[in-house]
Amino acid sequence: QLQLVESGGGLVQPGGSLKLSCAASGLILRPYTIGWFRQVPGKGREGVACIRGSDGSTYYADEMEGRFTFSTDTANTAVVLEMNSLGPEDTAVYYCATDLDLRTARAMCTMKSHNYWGQGTQVTVSS
Repeated sequence: QLQLVESGGGLVQPGGSLKLSCAASGLILRPYTIGWFRQVPGKGREGVACIRGSDGSTYYADEMEGRFTFSTDTANTAVVLEMNSLGPEDTAVYYCATDLDLRTARAMCTMKSHNYWGQGTQVTVSS
């Protein structure tokens, strides 16, 4: 059973930045389509940003466009999401997910049901 592990969440002041990382034990995720989702209490999960590793194509939700971007870790095994200009509205639990296939990034972010999910990492934006 594939296990995804997120890291990098925490407390940041408004206007600050965080990097979230998604990795899997024994598997390099980058060739596959990976998605980041977030959820606040009382609401469903929403697609934040997704990337199809095979060609590097990405999809960002409108409110994340220009603020969030994908990058690589030094070992080139994890999927890293850089989040900038964070505001209180970005406070949520962030999850990474994958189906270990090559669907488009837009399809990944649009669909809410996926085969593999991480345990989530809390991001809190507050002064």
